Amino acid sequence: MLKDIILLNRGVVLLTGDAKKLGKIFMNSWLSKGLTFLAEALPFDVNYPEQVFVGEVNETFSFDGYLIVNLLSRPKAERAKLYNWIRENKDRLILIYEEKYVKDSITRYGVRELIDYLVAYKRETLGFERVDVYKFENGRVVKRKSYARRI
Repeated sequence: MLKDIILLNRGVVLLTGDAKKLGKIFMNSWLSKGLTFLAEALPFDVNYPEQVFVGEVNETFSFDGYLIVNLLSRPKAERAKLYNWIRENKDRLILIYEEKYVKDSITRYGVRELIDYLVAYKRETLGFERVDVYKFENGRVVKRKSYARRI
């Protein structure tokens, strides 16, 4: 399912757990196709910095993709505005990068109705990394896959 995310041309991906490596992989893959992104901030380096612009997502110019940082950590009113903006721009590629870990608690947030994929990264004790990928349709999980890697 990670390959499906890399091949996306439009949709909303929520990446949680401060997964800088995964964020970098996703962004570099999309940028290598020639897409341009508008990022609120860039929490990781990318190989194509000339294709990433930093600014507010509700700019008047339209981009191929957007990077929203720490959406779930914002006040409720600000989240509601961004949820509406995401609904209006679902024909674009949107990566929501959240530093805090959210997996099962996604049901508490309205963003579950908007996302196509949830990628939850967690560094486990005993030297393991775990990545849980969920595919969403209409706010419900339709497919799930877990990956583990010893580090």
